[in-house]
Amino acid sequence: MTYDLIVLGSGPGGYVAAIRASQLGLKTAIVEKESLGGICLNWGCIPTKALLKSANVFEYINHAKDYGITVGAPKADFPAIISRSRDVAKGMSNGVQFLMKKNKIDVIMGTGVVKPGKKIEVTGADGKKQTVEGKNIIIATGARSRELPALKQDGKKIIGYRDAMVLPEQPKSMVVVGSGAIGSEFAYFYNALGTKVTLVEFLPNVVPVEDEDVSKALEKSFKKQGIDVMLGSEVTKVDTAGKGCKVTVKTPKGDQVIECDIVLSAVGIAANIEGIGLEEVGIVTDKGKIKVDGYYTTNIPGYYAIGDATPGQALAHVASAEGIICVEKIAGQNPHTLDYNNIPGCTYCSPEVASVGYTEKQCKEKGMEIKVGKFPFTASGKASAAGAKDGFVKLIFDAKYGELLGAHMIGMNVTEMIAECVSIRKLETTGHEIIKTVHPHPTMSEAIMEAAAAAYGEVIHL
Repeated sequence: MTYDLIVLGSGPGGYVAAIRASQLGLKTAIVEKESLGGICLNWGCIPTKALLKSANVFEYINHAKDYGITVGAPKADFPAIISRSRDVAKGMSNGVQFLMKKNKIDVIMGTGVVKPGKKIEVTGADGKKQTVEGKNIIIATGARSRELPALKQDGKKIIGYRDAMVLPEQPKSMVVVGSGAIGSEFAYFYNALGTKVTLVEFLPNVVPVEDEDVSKALEKSFKKQGIDVMLGSEVTKVDTAGKGCKVTVKTPKGDQVIECDIVLSAVGIAANIEGIGLEEVGIVTDKGKIKVDGYYTTNIPGYYAIGDATPGQALAHVASAEGIICVEKIAGQNPHTLDYNNIPGCTYCSPEVASVGYTEKQCKEKGMEIKVGKFPFTASGKASAAGAKDGFVKLIFDAKYGELLGAHMIGMNVTEMIAECVSIRKLETTGHEIIKTVHPHPTMSEAIMEAAAAAYGEVIHL
């Protein structure tokens, strides 16, 4: 059978692209070697949030007295927490299976390799091969945990994020290497359950892509929670010969050896582009990513690539947006290219972190004239009532035109709030318009209005 479109990979880029293609009348198939939903639904976004929710609940119980409630001493059932997370992931993957049937998309299970002539050779679990042909092929093969020479993962003592989600028992101590979203989330999760956590970051700040004010606030919060934070530091060696691990860390003050049960490597990701036939087809790559244009076309007509396999931000919502744009272009529509400077980023530790657009440092480096407004949650009625006064909302505006250049938040539920600022930037709303937009009281989102008012000297509750 010849399809209008075959998608290689069923993550949040691949399955979304397939559904949109079906909606547009394209006969579509999707090839997946493991589980529908890809890493995001099975080993990333969704199961990690389930783990983090368990940590949140455990923390609430531990601090029940703060809310006037007396309970017995809680105990974290680690295997049950892991099991719940896997059940959530399984439910979401089953949901994607339903969506495939609903949209009449053929699912071909097996390992796919792209071939010349717009074909994909699929090897099933039984070793049998079949070749499917399409008028168009989208490569959406995602990414995996990146390995460093000093941190070769063995799946037991030196692990990646995937192993960290299914450990058979809770470690007493852990060194987390890398403080991006993955590292920070797991550092929070394990620390909240009682594991002694040391977080090692090579750069001068935790969550280093965030605004420096946010990074400093999260570092302070992590330390208050009992996480040891080592900045400007590098793991140079891990000795796994004994029962646990001896981790040598090069710090600004000299080498330090930390003993722990497990080392979690969270130093980024590497695209899954090896062994999928790119060389045979002649598809060009650069720096470990597939080169594409604004509509995700590779250098070979009829072959496209989206998601973590391409140079854009490695985020599920980016992959989904790219998939939709790519398919709409294939179907003859005229979609806008994606604005990569208006992509929200979220980290789901506690307190949460969310941002979009330029940091204050980036604005200054570009020579922009700016107005900055900041509203702390200590002044928020909802935050006080919720017992979550850590954090703030920081907004950066163009001084002349009032355009929102960047929004940076840390605190409870800010990952739910950031979409307002993404919409504000998309619609080119000004700071004064935000101030005059009535926000409901009491809510955490009021802080957005108040931060805008603070930038223009009109803040009421500070």
